[in-house]
Amino acid sequence: MNHQQRVAFAIGDAGGISPELSARVIADAEANRGDMVVIGDARVLAMGARHAGLEIDLPVLTPEQAADGLPEGTVLVDTANCDPETLTLGESCRETGAASLQNFAAALRLANAGLAGCAFFTPFNKHGMRLARPDYVDEIGFINATIDAKRSGREFNVLDEVWNARVTSHIPLREVADVLNTDRIYDALCLTVETMENAGFERPRIGVAALNPHAGDGRNFGTEDEDMLLPAVQRAQARQMAVTGPIPSDTVFVRALKGEFDAVLTMFHDQGQIAMKLIGFDRGVTLIAGYPFPIVTPAHGTAYDIAGQGVADTGATFNAVALGRKLAARAARAEAPADLSPEEMTALFRGPALEDATQS
Repeated sequence: MNHQQRVAFAIGDAGGISPELSARVIADAEANRGDMVVIGDARVLAMGARHAGLEIDLPVLTPEQAADGLPEGTVLVDTANCDPETLTLGESCRETGAASLQNFAAALRLANAGLAGCAFFTPFNKHGMRLARPDYVDEIGFINATIDAKRSGREFNVLDEVWNARVTSHIPLREVADVLNTDRIYDALCLTVETMENAGFERPRIGVAALNPHAGDGRNFGTEDEDMLLPAVQRAQARQMAVTGPIPSDTVFVRALKGEFDAVLTMFHDQGQIAMKLIGFDRGVTLIAGYPFPIVTPAHGTAYDIAGQGVADTGATFNAVALGRKLAARAARAEAPADLSPEEMTALFRGPALEDATQS
């Protein structure tokens, strides 16, 4: 088995469209090339197959059985952590949040051990995850803690037309200007270039979105663009990066869509998310980069309003799997997969952080 081609696949929130999307990925020959380790409750996947009108037949292992080694082909490791009979579709709850955390942690550990080339998950619901684990903020903090990351990653939104990277993410808008600084913006530019080069861009062109209206309008509408953003751009340019800015955020995506930039670096979450979802809501992929392996998911949410109806659009989900595979193939890790004992292998799926995730 080529572990670098394997996908560690965490089933997301069982109350939304994640079960259906999971079933559709597994049933699709192009998305599922017989090399996935699916992690989640077998009953949730069976429910998703019913919603999608599909029949799925794949080997099912308990975590203890997986300790003897994962067989060839796509398999389901049944975490038995979320009984669909106890759920109300279309609602977040502690049980679905805890199961999402457990599945996600297992996928991260599997990829971090070199037993999969990328981690993929169908949509989570942060409210449910916080009900299960009150200290949960977002995926990046959870990833850092789960794999004891040496550096923190960042989220990218990816469309064929343009990529979006951001300097800050899940923080209140009132705090954005206070946490921005030149070093942080420059680091975001460096990671953007690194990630896009790994994806095949020879010299990615990046437009930097201004923080303030009209890029501060000569300091009339704020000083951050001249005092923080511009020095970061100049530092990147001095390192031969193809970076332009700061550019007023009401025009930077227009210029990108006309072909001037491959990516836009925005200063806060919705500055880029609104534009990206208007451009391609049903196609966009969220990539979490900066770790030894790529982490991918559809950019849309759990879609509680259509849960169980069998009408979920699969475009972004299939795109996420394809991007994860592409990045994993291009960034093949030199080290061999970890040689784990049966106890260590079981801990990938039932480790201490998973116990924490199911307690409140």
